[in-house]
Amino acid sequence: MHLKNETILREFILLGLSSDPKTQVGLFIIFTSVYTVILIGNFLIIVLVLTDVNLRTPMYFFLSNLSFLDLCYSTSTLPRMLKDLLSINKVISYGECAAQMYIFLSLGESECVLLVVMAYDRYVAICYPLHYTTIMSKKVCIRLAVGTWMSGFLLSISHVSLTLNIDRCGHNVINHFACEVTEVLSLGCENIILVELVIFIVGIIILLTPVTFIVISYVNIIQNILKIASSSGRKKAFSTCSSHMMVVAIFYGSAMAAYMKPRSSSLPGTDKVIAVLYLIITPMLNPMIYTLRNNDVKDAFVKLITK
Repeated sequence: MHLKNETILREFILLGLSSDPKTQVGLFIIFTSVYTVILIGNFLIIVLVLTDVNLRTPMYFFLSNLSFLDLCYSTSTLPRMLKDLLSINKVISYGECAAQMYIFLSLGESECVLLVVMAYDRYVAICYPLHYTTIMSKKVCIRLAVGTWMSGFLLSISHVSLTLNIDRCGHNVINHFACEVTEVLSLGCENIILVELVIFIVGIIILLTPVTFIVISYVNIIQNILKIASSSGRKKAFSTCSSHMMVVAIFYGSAMAAYMKPRSSSLPGTDKVIAVLYLIITPMLNPMIYTLRNNDVKDAFVKLITK
């Protein structure tokens, strides 16, 4: 009996998005198409930034980082989800669950920091244009990018270790398509108030602190944009900044809805829908938001296909 319980604890069962076979096939087709768009869109931005000299600026350097991050972010969950949609056996090993949780959480937290860095880049470009190239030098950009990736992978350690170390009393059925922190926590059979409190505090640091910094940055940015004499200059500045603000609103809004609400307020299936927003929809929309509203990227794309 002890060995049997031990076996159960070493694996989880993911219920996925639906238990209906026909619905699963439909979802497989939809999310395969979405994943294809994610791969093509984000890969295209990386190629454009690497090949077009006009895009070799700090703003596009960070945009290429965002695209690479989104490629990794979606790949950490989508292939497994697509496999489960066509599988009867949705068992995931403890090790794979832990790895998936750590990787997508690390990438998600890295994106939180990267969006702050991108807001800072726009702040310097608009508020201190004469000092922009000095402040945002190549060396500084590389250090900010490295720091962004490192911070995500370091900060997520506390989330994952606390979540996986709770006593689950043999409960191993996860009502989700991925090993989400909130869903694994719900399997706990002990008093996990302290664990939830720590994760909530880390959530404040990771989510609310960056949002506050971004809001302050954009208040200053908007004030300076309104001082620009030419209407074309104001329009271009607003266009660049509005793209970033749309990305911030979608990503942070869905992430806060998932990680900064009481477990008791969750409705069945709601968490899965919210997770689809920040794990899948956001990586798909980011390239569209930046390309459809950015003439430099569109010009680079035209040059690439006409070569």
